[in-house]
Amino acid sequence: MPEGPEIRRAADRLHEQLAGRRLESVWFAFPELAAEADSLVGREVTAVDSWGKALLTRFDDGRVLYSHNQLYGVWKLHDAEREPDTERSLRVRLTAEGRSASLYSASDVSLWPAEKLNEHPFLSRLGPDLLTHGVTPEQALARLAEPRFARRRLGGLLLDQAPFAGIGNYLRSEILFFAGLPPAARMVDLSAERQARLAQAILDVTRQAYEQAGVTNRAEWAAAAKRQGESRRLCRFAVFERDGRPCHACGTPIQRLMVGSRRLYRCPSCQAG
Repeated sequence: MPEGPEIRRAADRLHEQLAGRRLESVWFAFPELAAEADSLVGREVTAVDSWGKALLTRFDDGRVLYSHNQLYGVWKLHDAEREPDTERSLRVRLTAEGRSASLYSASDVSLWPAEKLNEHPFLSRLGPDLLTHGVTPEQALARLAEPRFARRRLGGLLLDQAPFAGIGNYLRSEILFFAGLPPAARMVDLSAERQARLAQAILDVTRQAYEQAGVTNRAEWAAAAKRQGESRRLCRFAVFERDGRPCHACGTPIQRLMVGSRRLYRCPSCQAG
């Protein structure tokens, strides 16, 4: 499943394809949206951004197209005169100045006034997006310290989208490793120094995954793993999916655990608590 960094990169590609251009044609497969299609023709796409795993396409009249790819949805970018080679079902097509963005196989799509997005049944449950909403280390620290979050174990909390939107399973393992914390740790039990380190790791690991297309490992560790014959996928991560392999930092074998019904990877030495 793509996580926040992958969704934000998809938003960036859509933004490059459509932003600053006026829509020449709009098509929706959904009857409730099809009635709105003509009203969007001639509107300019002002931006495309993300909030967690949702994409938000913004128009110059204040409306926003919400879309969630769920398990099977995918946006394809193409010239307006060239149909993508796919057998998927077309759900949405936006065409602006000869460029098209087509959404296939998704079912969660709706049109909202921007000022009412906070009433959306999915978005209203999300915390701030770590890549879109400009979260600072101070804000991250303050949010983790809120009473509703501070006494929860981090292994479960980080997958809950209420503190921050966009953290998924690989980011959870990598964040906890770089913060030097076990999944059973709670914010309320940590020293101020370790709290600050966790807040910074949440931001740094997520930002690196975005900027480096899912790579969260340190460059020198990845290079050493590559020289030892590890696959490109394994070289991307510090601990995720590396169970049984030596920790890059200390050599202790990485463990795989089940936390919150999801697999989690950790170094029992570096994350001893």
